[in-house]
Amino acid sequence: MKKQSKKKAIVIFKGNQIRRHWDEDKELWYFSVTDVIAILTNSIDPLAYWRKLKERLLKEGGNQTVTKCHGLKMIAQDGKMRLTDVADTETLLRLIQSVPSPNAEPFKLWLARMTKFFLCHCEPLICSLPRLGAQAG
Repeated sequence: MKKQSKKKAIVIFKGNQIRRHWDEDKELWYFSVTDVIAILTNSIDPLAYWRKLKERLLKEGGNQTVTKCHGLKMIAQDGKMRLTDVADTETLLRLIQSVPSPNAEPFKLWLARMTKFFLCHCEPLICSLPRLGAQAG
C-alpha cells in the first residue's frame, strides 16, 4: 500500500473517507467538497448534489463561498487523478451551513478538533502565539 504524504492525506469521519491536501504556501488544508457533501447528505450522487447547491447559492446573490472553492486534482474512486472542488476549513464551515443535515453539527465539531490537533501537535511552528496574534484582527 502506498504511504500517504503529509500534503495529500485521507481522513476518516464516522467511517467515511475525506480527501484533503495541505498547501504549504498558504498553510491551509483543503478538503474535497463532494466528500463532505456525501457525508452530510448521504446522497447516492454527491457530485450532482454539489452542482445543484452551487447553482442555488449563486442564484441567491453570487455567494462568495462558491467562488472560494477551487479545483484541485485528487485521486478519484477509479484511481485516476481528477479535478475536484476543494475548500479550506473556513469555506467548508460556511458551506456546511447551507446543507440541512443532522450530521452538520457533529462534522463541524470533528473538523474543529482535527484542525486543533493538527495545529498543536503536528505543526508546532504554526501554533506559535506571536504568529496567531499577528493574524487576528
